[in-house]
Amino acid sequence: MTQLLVRYSRILEIVGDIVRVHVPSPAEGDVSAIGFGDLALIENILDPDQPPYMAQVIQLDDDSVSLQVFSGTKGLSTKAGVRFLGHPMQVTFSPNILGRAFSGSGRPIDGGPALSEEARIDIDGPTVNPVRRILASRMIRTNVPMIDVFNSLVESQKIPIFSVAGEPYNRLLAQIGANADADVVVFGGIGLIFDDYHFFRRAFEEAGVSARTVTFAHLGSDPVVEGLLVPDMALAVAERFAVEEGKRVLVLLTDMTAYADALKEVGISMEHVPSNRGYIGDLYSQLARRYEKACDYKGAGSVTILSVTTMPGDDVTHPVPDNTGYITEGQFYLHNGVLDPFGSLSRLKQHVIGKVTREDHGQIMNTMVRFYAEARDAQQKQAMSFDLTEYDERLLQFGTLFRDRFMDIGVSLPLEEALDLCWQTLSECFQPEELLMKQQLVDKYFPQRQAG
Repeated sequence: MTQLLVRYSRILEIVGDIVRVHVPSPAEGDVSAIGFGDLALIENILDPDQPPYMAQVIQLDDDSVSLQVFSGTKGLSTKAGVRFLGHPMQVTFSPNILGRAFSGSGRPIDGGPALSEEARIDIDGPTVNPVRRILASRMIRTNVPMIDVFNSLVESQKIPIFSVAGEPYNRLLAQIGANADADVVVFGGIGLIFDDYHFFRRAFEEAGVSARTVTFAHLGSDPVVEGLLVPDMALAVAERFAVEEGKRVLVLLTDMTAYADALKEVGISMEHVPSNRGYIGDLYSQLARRYEKACDYKGAGSVTILSVTTMPGDDVTHPVPDNTGYITEGQFYLHNGVLDPFGSLSRLKQHVIGKVTREDHGQIMNTMVRFYAEARDAQQKQAMSFDLTEYDERLLQFGTLFRDRFMDIGVSLPLEEALDLCWQTLSECFQPEELLMKQQLVDKYFPQRQAG
């Protein structure tokens, strides 16, 4: 006898979106055991015409099971009955999901045809066997100079964008998704307002890449618990595209702080002992389980994760960015509308710079950052009314050009054009002997017209 044939009618309590139901310990050979993460249907017996509530097992006790109700518990009474489906949450996976948009519970929300006949896969499975992982060696081009030139995004990398509320991080994420040279882009939005959801859909359509994107969107008006499913659904689909079809998949997630807040809200409902600033004690493990899905598979494709992590109060020691920093391989720091070269870091860029990119990439990257650091010093001298030398004036000119041509997130350039623009910018402000670079590179790439 399967669990679906058994109805449990003794509901112990309903707290927020959490329902706790009494489940007697099954006799041996009687019914199959209920597993953590399994789905359940909650039927409101008092209103048989109402469709059943979908829920998920989130805690198992000796004789009780706690369920997370996806659509909320409004209208649900303790007279309801519970049936367990015997399998975890699943998401639709087939080539037909490309170009489609789904809710936090996996329902199509784009007005397209239903996909009820398509194959479904379990979400939140184990991470990849380490023997199938290979060393990252390929670059994902984004056409964002501050990423491609100075902190290259590498396949299989997991890296966040650290920012604060009000910064254009969603604009940057949409720009990367529209220009990235990935085979498939999987976007997962958590706690989005409708305008943000519409912005991403429109950005992908206008860039002509919607046919290779899959969108999972949890809106701010949706139940909080559905936001917890978005990263797992996005990553489950990404893994299948990478492993079974050999695709290079880029996963975009925003905002992982909203995901952590949803975890905190559920933990409070279940009366878990809070940790730092009220967040759950296993916050690090919950984030790591998702980020560790990033992988370059031996003999197959790859999964790369680029997420947004907002820092409340611009506090990098906040539990969410603090734990994220220990898990990921660097960060992009978006501050005052620009990507800060000093706060950003890609720990895997050395695997691709100068190896799969142009020979001058490493030298030009270091030189540009060095001169920009000197330009910041000259700017401080100017602010303190010190006398400026002719060299300081040229540094200030370089700093202005660097911010306008490279740091602005609205700039979109292929890598080779960005490298050429670096040489041009240097030639407008400095002489070849001031660059302190390899002479053979200066002779080959420095624009001789401006040098004269």
